[in-house]
Amino acid sequence: MSDNTVRQDILDELEFEPSLDATTVGVAVRDGVVTLTGWVESYSEKLTVERAVERIKGVRGIAQEIEVRPRDPNGPHDDEITQRAIAALRWSTMVPDGRIMVKVEHGRVTLMGTLDWAYQKRGALDLVRGLRGVIAVTDLIELAERVASKDVKTAIENALGRHAELEDRDVKVSVAGNRVTLDGRVASWRARRVVEEAAWSVAGVTEVTDQLIVG
Repeated sequence: MSDNTVRQDILDELEFEPSLDATTVGVAVRDGVVTLTGWVESYSEKLTVERAVERIKGVRGIAQEIEVRPRDPNGPHDDEITQRAIAALRWSTMVPDGRIMVKVEHGRVTLMGTLDWAYQKRGALDLVRGLRGVIAVTDLIELAERVASKDVKTAIENALGRHAELEDRDVKVSVAGNRVTLDGRVASWRARRVVEEAAWSVAGVTEVTDQLIVG
């Protein structure tokens, strides 16, 4: 697939995405590696652009250079963002109360603490990413060490086998204690994300090293 075709498919996908105004986003493709430039009004829009690009066939890598420029330059100050983030986490049924500390500096949020499950961590990050005034999120959340199941490898492989979009996968799963390493090749960035999520979903897994090749 040519770079021009990949670029046009990306532009079409961005235009098709209903939650996004991508008129300020630039797209360049060279040897399957996509460089995204320009700006968007929120951090969640930046992530939406990236995930839209990941869905496109032929994308081998992404260089993310999009800036976040909030529409209102006099938007919420750091203390307001901090309060809103704490409140959002407190009201969430997914994230245990009092387990996450929030730090905000010039709109850049850092989340610290320890949680039990990867889905709780993803939930906390998603809550904060969507807040007004946030321009970046740094994830320093750790997962608590737990006794890993003896069948971690089997559980991950069974989870992968249930996904129709991974029929052409060539994935090797290695397990050392609570840590999982993924090697091999998948057809798309979306498939790579599915494999990662399958690994994180198994009880006891605290670290996933993704060495998968897309293409």
